[in-house]
Amino acid sequence: MPAVYPFRAVQYAAVSDLSTRVAPPYDVLDRGSKDALLDRDPRNIVAIDLPHLPAKELGPPAAYEAAGATYRDWLANGLLKRRQTPAMFAYRQTFQSDGRSVQRTGMACAIACVPFGPRAGGGILPHEQTFSGPKEDRLALMRATRAQLSPVFGLHHDAAGRARSLLAGIVGSKPADVTARTADGVLHEVWTIESTGAIAAYADALAGEDVFIADGHHRYNTALNYLAALEATGPVGPDHPARRSLVVLVGMSDPGLVIWPTHRVLGGMSGYSFERFQTAAAEQLRFFDVTGGLTELDLALRSRDDLGGPRLGLHDFATGRGVLAVPRSADPLARIFGNKPEAWRQLDVAFCQHILVDGICQPKLNNGAPVKWAFPHTIAEVEDIGRGQERGSGGGSAFAPQLAVLVRPTPLDSVRAVSAAGELMPQKSTFFYPKLATGLFINPLGE
Repeated sequence: MPAVYPFRAVQYAAVSDLSTRVAPPYDVLDRGSKDALLDRDPRNIVAIDLPHLPAKELGPPAAYEAAGATYRDWLANGLLKRRQTPAMFAYRQTFQSDGRSVQRTGMACAIACVPFGPRAGGGILPHEQTFSGPKEDRLALMRATRAQLSPVFGLHHDAAGRARSLLAGIVGSKPADVTARTADGVLHEVWTIESTGAIAAYADALAGEDVFIADGHHRYNTALNYLAALEATGPVGPDHPARRSLVVLVGMSDPGLVIWPTHRVLGGMSGYSFERFQTAAAEQLRFFDVTGGLTELDLALRSRDDLGGPRLGLHDFATGRGVLAVPRSADPLARIFGNKPEAWRQLDVAFCQHILVDGICQPKLNNGAPVKWAFPHTIAEVEDIGRGQERGSGGGSAFAPQLAVLVRPTPLDSVRAVSAAGELMPQKSTFFYPKLATGLFINPLGE
């Protein structure tokens, strides 16, 4: 694994309950959710971390300049304060999943900012493709604040459970130093670790392991781009903070690793109707009607065990029809992606991207032009987007939703297999729940 380090975090000063100050990551927020956070407390970190909406594209320079000014003001007036002593932070989240209480525990630290890919001693491995717009937005904000505001979420094998055992001992030894309960009901707890012995033991437990980026690909890419820009202007010392990236690391054996699906809503296709779609797809797909709405379609998608490999749930907004779509071939991507590992070829999201969208919708129903996408995680979000509402996952009155594509959660074993093979999943392949909170710790990039 690339080296891990304690860091002199910037944190909210003299406050142990940060329920009104923390926020979800920028990429799951829309205007309404941002405003709700600021209405509750104008000192919420979202005032800095989300200066422009939508964050999937670069905003005006003034927006980032204002965010940087707010960050410096909060430091100057003592609302935020930088630690004198470097530290790591044990970070536990307690949440509900499928009707049961679940806990996930990781370590917030700084990790050596090295290029993606395998390397001796362990590398940083991405698992999905990224968009250019969010990286431009995040880079503009990082330059304005000279800080990493939101941590990357990284996974490591921890097959022997050494890191997990160390973390369990820390969180079980005393009450948390900082807590927060977010609007989704998740309890966030943080323990500060200054002991050089404990930090060294944790680093030793991770020796030789790869880090798989679970969430925050755009943030890690931005850290690399920020460092490269600094190096282009002159020497950057080996201990410069920009050589490290803020990360929360979780072992893959942790029972709290929960993955939600990332569904698709497609729109803007000039030649689309559900009847035309079925005709265009008839040679490649088989369809099974499902009675009911999106909830019933999602249940059928998850529960049917007689359909083989990849499958999708398709809902036509105009007619309300729902079907399960299954490829006529057991390995439909083998012909065009025979060099990819089978774990990649069997992903619902790869089947959606390369057969449904690239092979059917775009060439046959949209004159070869790109389709419009939204990426909701829940059925409620899909329904809202279908009604023309904007969510953090996309949508809005100008989106013109036509076809909802439901997928199953990507299995963790598939994430591991695809990453280890050096391959990338399609964009928005996974959604690790819950998201890490922004505002518990910030990594300043000044000397």
